[in-house]
Amino acid sequence: MNEQELLKQQVAASAAQLVVPGSILGVGTGSTVKWFISELAKRDRLTPLNLAAIVTTSNRSKEQLESYGFKVVELADIDHADLVVDGADRVDDQLNGIKGGGGALTLEKSVAVNSEKNVWIVDEGKLVHHLGGFPLPVEVLPISCEQNFRQFEQAGLEPTFRQRQDGKRYITHYGNYIIDLGISPLPIPSGLAGYLDSTVGVVEHGLFLDICDELLIARHDGTVETRYRNQLNKIPS
Repeated sequence: MNEQELLKQQVAASAAQLVVPGSILGVGTGSTVKWFISELAKRDRLTPLNLAAIVTTSNRSKEQLESYGFKVVELADIDHADLVVDGADRVDDQLNGIKGGGGALTLEKSVAVNSEKNVWIVDEGKLVHHLGGFPLPVEVLPISCEQNFRQFEQAGLEPTFRQRQDGKRYITHYGNYIIDLGISPLPIPSGLAGYLDSTVGVVEHGLFLDICDELLIARHDGTVETRYRNQLNKIPS
């Protein structure tokens, strides 16, 4: 196992200890979350967690959870999740993030906003002072995707259609396309989010603002740092 994977396993193990027995858990997707699911299964084998329900944001996570014997339900089957554990592609000093590199941003955000608490697990390479350094995904309807593309182009957002390995356009779980915005650093995130939210044809975007409550960071020195949204004023600049 290389150093990067060791870091992911380390921060995932810390996150697994946050899960309360009998609760409703939301599980995200990605390489770090894959480790979280493994660590969750280890904990469950030692002392059964008896989780009331689990929802997830990808088929990959669903299959992994089910392989360990966990029962996964749909988001529509629960009122809310008590805790969601997920990764992030970039996180800034205010615990705002870019997510959706794996293409599941719409379901990820739907699960996140219907949770009492959101915990993100990352290695320190994902940290930035100002959001950028990673394409911002925007899920768009096929019927108006070309108009959206030109609109983003005219706005200077450097759009590109996400493609599959075969060169065809990537299709999301909901049958839509993704336009990745390459501009970096991003303009004022809240302003860009408002612009995208008001754009007809946009289904969802990967700006996750004011959502993360607790951030676990795997440091290269072997430590795990925890940052809380409600204690941001205590974090050194």
